[in-house]
Amino acid sequence: MKQRNLTNQQTSVQMREYSNAEYVGLEDDASPKYDNFKKVSIIPLVFLIFYEVSGGPFGVEDTVQAAGPLLALLGFLLFPFIWSIPEALITAEMGTMFPENGGYVVWVSSALGPYWGFQQGWMKWLSGVIDNALYPVLFLDYLKSAIPGLEGGLPRIIAVLALTLALTYMNYRGLTIVGWVAVLLGVFSILPFVVMGLVAIPELEPSRWFVIDLHNVNWGLYLNTLFWNLNYWDSISTLAGEVENPNKTLPKALFYALILVVLGYFVPLLVGTGAIPLDREMWVDGYFADIAKILGGIWLRSWIQGASALSNMGMFVAEMSSDSFQLLGMAERGMLPDFFAKRSRYGTPLTGILFSASGVILLSWLSFQEIVAAENFLYCFGMIMEFIAFVKLRMRYPAASRPYMIPVGTTGAILMCIPPTLLICVVLALASFKVMVISLLAVMIGLVMQPCLHYAEKKRWLRFSMSSDLPDFHSAYHGDTESGKQ
Repeated sequence: MKQRNLTNQQTSVQMREYSNAEYVGLEDDASPKYDNFKKVSIIPLVFLIFYEVSGGPFGVEDTVQAAGPLLALLGFLLFPFIWSIPEALITAEMGTMFPENGGYVVWVSSALGPYWGFQQGWMKWLSGVIDNALYPVLFLDYLKSAIPGLEGGLPRIIAVLALTLALTYMNYRGLTIVGWVAVLLGVFSILPFVVMGLVAIPELEPSRWFVIDLHNVNWGLYLNTLFWNLNYWDSISTLAGEVENPNKTLPKALFYALILVVLGYFVPLLVGTGAIPLDREMWVDGYFADIAKILGGIWLRSWIQGASALSNMGMFVAEMSSDSFQLLGMAERGMLPDFFAKRSRYGTPLTGILFSASGVILLSWLSFQEIVAAENFLYCFGMIMEFIAFVKLRMRYPAASRPYMIPVGTTGAILMCIPPTLLICVVLALASFKVMVISLLAVMIGLVMQPCLHYAEKKRWLRFSMSSDLPDFHSAYHGDTESGKQ
């Protein structure tokens, strides 16, 4: 790490334009600390994305309760075209353009300046921590039918703490371990639904898929559940610095993960709604385990419950990896104090992991629907800034090196962002007053926090540095533009 120049800290972090060069995240004399840790390959990366976005159909039951079978099925077929595919494509382009830890924070900083980059980091980190607080809740919801004592009280509190500490330790041990654990957990979590689909074939009645009652739709619950289950494609960008050959690996991994996620939702919903008579009130968290018992017996229900538990473990460790490496990336860019950039002997961001775990424990008392709504609200703000950054960089720096580029021009890039932006407006409008107030307070904290950190740096209460292993966007940009003018 090198001490950041005080004059550079007040300038906006700019991107570089290259005529025929690729982004270089490390210099020739890069610190050995980066070379000592194995990079993540494509297969673990696919399953890390799978768990950051989905983890399987656990938690989608509310769409059937809210809107019935037809709208639930259509939602998971059409929603990816409105939201998931645009977000994944933008992540592929921007993540290969800036292949460093920090991801979307660097994108926004490059387009809008470091102040808004910090706001992006704050909202996305907080959204991710809120999201992670959900997984112990889902884990215990699936197990409480088998272990009633976990439904509430001291046993539930102890279970949440024990689960959080165990999974936090796994994150501490290394990202490569987390990646391959995600592969094993993913296979185990997907298999029981394949078996359930085969067992259900004789029971399927296609007419059940077309049941719809537009006068009895809870649009808020429906859209929030769809949004929560099909977002967070950009989370993998905060791990780009840990990926093996990210310029090629990241776009491929996003494509394979997109197929896996959509099929992982649609097929179980097709089976569950087609093989069992409809009772919308029964479609709550954990209902797939009951469907498994009806179709295959207790053994299949136990497998689904075990798969849910392991899936929640996978989602937890994947999300915590993204959250903690995001803090590390921000510290390496001088946006957070130095201690966030310190790595453990396993190459993991120890301070970021501890901060993220503390946030999970503090927020785990919220209910499922409150967590989803609050997370979605904050996430929407962050996505709006990402869309703006994507379009602005396309317009201002069309010649910049983009190892993967979405095959549309500037107009196409703008048009691609319109449907998801409209969806964001709908999600924000449907938020409850309580969620809106809490989320806006969280946003205001971020608006004040960045100037406070800047003041602490000026007073030398905290030390901020920019990593010497990262390129200086500002200097490189000015060098290119000046040479282009001459």
